[in-house]
Amino acid sequence: MQNINIEEVQRYLLDLQQDICQQLSAEDGEKSFIEDEWQRPQGGGGLTRVIENGAHIEKGGVNYSYVEGTNMPASATAHRPELEGRSFKAMGVSLVIHPKNPHVPTSHMNVRFFIAEQKGQEPIWWFGGGFDLTPYYADKEDCTFWHQQAKAACDPFGEHCYEKYKKWCDEYFYLKHRDEHRGIGGLFFDDLNTESTGWDFEQCFAFMRSVGDHYIKAYRPILAKHKNKPYTEDERRFQLYRRGRYVEFNLVWDRGTLFGLQTGGRTESILMSLPSEVCWRYNWQPEAGSREAELTEYYLKPKDWLNP
Repeated sequence: MQNINIEEVQRYLLDLQQDICQQLSAEDGEKSFIEDEWQRPQGGGGLTRVIENGAHIEKGGVNYSYVEGTNMPASATAHRPELEGRSFKAMGVSLVIHPKNPHVPTSHMNVRFFIAEQKGQEPIWWFGGGFDLTPYYADKEDCTFWHQQAKAACDPFGEHCYEKYKKWCDEYFYLKHRDEHRGIGGLFFDDLNTESTGWDFEQCFAFMRSVGDHYIKAYRPILAKHKNKPYTEDERRFQLYRRGRYVEFNLVWDRGTLFGLQTGGRTESILMSLPSEVCWRYNWQPEAGSREAELTEYYLKPKDWLNP
């Protein structure tokens, strides 16, 4: 039986949350994250950190949560029926950053660990997570840099690791009802354990840490590069319109949102990912040849961003 150190995972997640919040606060330069510690009546709790109306970050949430229960929710057992009837512990850090400037992309990152147990049987455990980027006025250099960092996170773990989890990200962050990808992707992985990879607990944990650590290396330089660019009211309106797609994905397709709600999670923390301002425009279409049209026609098509 492998040594599964839950406390070590928890320490890493809390340290990761602290580091990301400090770096993003420094980059914003005006506002800091407020802290909201909470307890879950069914077991567990968390620490939600939120920044709003900063100089450059309009709304950002970095959430640590630890939940436990006697039965896995339907969102988990539908995906993995062998988990039915098992108690569980789940912990993770999840974040979404909505910048003020339309030239800075929205970013998302999540790393998580689950363990499901039943008396007399071996525990079932796995890691999941990833990060992805959602631009409005995209920049090819940013897209390449983002994926270079994603590849750097994967490189110590095998030759085809990046290609596998990059493809999974492209497939997961896809709005079926729009026939449209949410952004330019990054990494997505789930069910990461010995059975799926051949790696032991320590190596799976190391991969999760590598993904978590590379998020801020990938995002902070992009935020710094564009945060002071001038923008027009039309560009701002387009940003708010495109944010609607982000909301649609999180509320309709995201498994993490569904898991949180089905386990009686804290609604304010689960929905912290939603932007402060957003709009929908009926049957709006961008002008042909415009940068707005370029977003969906070029950037939101999965491609090899290391060699665009």
